Amino acid sequence: MMTSVDTELIRVLGDPLRLQIVTLLAKEALCTTHLVEETGARQTNLSNHLRVLREAGVVETEPCGRFTYYKLRPDVIASLAGQFTDLAESARTAADNKRSCP
Repeated sequence: MMTSVDTELIRVLGDPLRLQIVTLLAKEALCTTHLVEETGARQTNLSNHLRVLREAGVVETEPCGRFTYYKLRPDVIASLAGQFTDLAESARTAADNKRSCP
């Protein structure tokens, strides 16, 4: 069983601030103002990271009056978790496989 992991999504989530944003959004939908308060990051920096997360399909937006709320898309995270589960299963299955040296 050959498995591949979505490397682009790993790259997107590999940034510490983006991972912090995702962790916060796993608990509740938040607007940029909330995220600035929670992370201490500047609004422009947060907006850029949110754009990357939105373009990668990790978060979606929900307009609410003057504000835009960001929500985590759990299906995307679940899909990535499934890819890692498949990778771990493949490693378990192949634990005793060894290619001989020439």
